[in-house]
Amino acid sequence: MNQRIIPALLFTLGLATLAGCSTPSVITLTDGRQIQTVDTPKFDEEAGFYEFEQLDGKRATINKDQVQSVKEL
Repeated sequence: MNQRIIPALLFTLGLATLAGCSTPSVITLTDGRQIQTVDTPKFDEEAGFYEFEQLDGKRATINKDQVQSVKEL
């Protein structure tokens, strides 16, 4: 029985760690639209774009000139 408990505990601990890493955010655009993201958007300084994952799981990018603000939920 002890052989099953240890892997189950490690698995649960791993899932809890991964779940705690996501920080949902809202990107407000200059035209007033809002985009919800799964994680905090990453800003690529060289390209001038924000990269993020939408709620439906698709990756997207948006130009920094179109972004008014980025707020965590």
